Amino acid sequence: MAIELRVPALGESITQATVGAWLKKEGDAIAMDEPVVEVESEKATVALPAPAAGVLRKILKPSGANVAIGDVLGELEAGAKATATATPAPTSAPTPTPTAGPSPSPRPSPPAGERGISSNGAAEPRAPIRAPPSVRRLIAESGLEASAIGGGAVVRRADVERAIEARSRPAPAPVQAPGADGAGQAARERAVPMTPLRRTVARRLLEAQQNAAILTTFNEIDMSRVLALREAHSQAFLEAHGVKLGFMSFFVKAAVEALRAWPTVNAEVRGTDIVYKDHYDIGVAVGGGKGLVVPVLRDADRLGFADIERRIGELAKKARENRITMQDLEGGTFTISNGGIYGSLLSTPILNPPQSGILGLHKIEKRVVVGPDDGVVVRPMMYVALSYDHRLVDGREAVSFLVRVKECVEDPARMLFEV
Repeated sequence: MAIELRVPALGESITQATVGAWLKKEGDAIAMDEPVVEVESEKATVALPAPAAGVLRKILKPSGANVAIGDVLGELEAGAKATATATPAPTSAPTPTPTAGPSPSPRPSPPAGERGISSNGAAEPRAPIRAPPSVRRLIAESGLEASAIGGGAVVRRADVERAIEARSRPAPAPVQAPGADGAGQAARERAVPMTPLRRTVARRLLEAQQNAAILTTFNEIDMSRVLALREAHSQAFLEAHGVKLGFMSFFVKAAVEALRAWPTVNAEVRGTDIVYKDHYDIGVAVGGGKGLVVPVLRDADRLGFADIERRIGELAKKARENRITMQDLEGGTFTISNGGIYGSLLSTPILNPPQSGILGLHKIEKRVVVGPDDGVVVRPMMYVALSYDHRLVDGREAVSFLVRVKECVEDPARMLFEV
């Protein structure tokens, strides 16, 4: 039974998509729910699973094709098994049956080297090339002109072979010096169309810069106590919950505490209104197979440390496998982006509209600081940044928000810790 593989619904406002990579070839066996093809929308890349076990019989839309929601991408034959397709051996031409009696031999055309061009453009015979019969045959078979062969009074086989080799050698590409207008640069450039996801990211980042008054404030956090807690309790945490204790859960908890204290950072501007959110859906930026995506931790204020770590791990795995859905990405009220995992020491994150705040985390680096007793000590420090919409969030609120995050992380015992 043939089953059509159709472009699924990818979101309320999405009507177009692009076919990504086909993960299976025609004739491949496919298990039920195994990813078959990737579909790229302006918000996410979705791997389309097989609705039944079978064989991919036909690909109707190749990679890169623009498609609409509901279009048929290919056909799956349910229940079928893959069979090796044998390539038919080429059939040889039948051997001609010799006829009785000698066949008249056609008069051979003079070799190319023995023909000239008359003044009116017509070919005319030229004096024959002086060469042994075997060499004359080689000249005739190669189609060389006498002017291309050279040699002495008598043409030798080596002269003909040298001319054949020279003719087959590709001519060197002309070197074009770049001029004032950049001529010659095109040979060292290549144009690749943006994916729908990258186009949307570019558009939304530009909109964020144009439609919000973005300002960034910074602070630094001493990570000593968090590192000590992780070292002391990581093994017990793993045994109790089946997941490792990372840094992100501390910052999600701290962000929720700060958002409760400064609710405008969790709000948004909607027309001439300020919409306050009494729920805390925290977007966590993760790197995926097709770029950076921001899946959302729903009701993060109700999640414990283990729940946060487990959920982040699940979302990161889905992002790497291009299985993120629209439900995973929609509705965040605040975002946390950790550039520190890539080695970033300091950055200014850009808002994720219509949100009014985003917290940027950075690399933990040992630095010399002044301790509580005015002594000089070395501590593992992290710079943190809060970018915010200044139309809604005042500088006092932004700075106070970061101070609250700093207080929570530097004294993690004040947050509920589940081991």
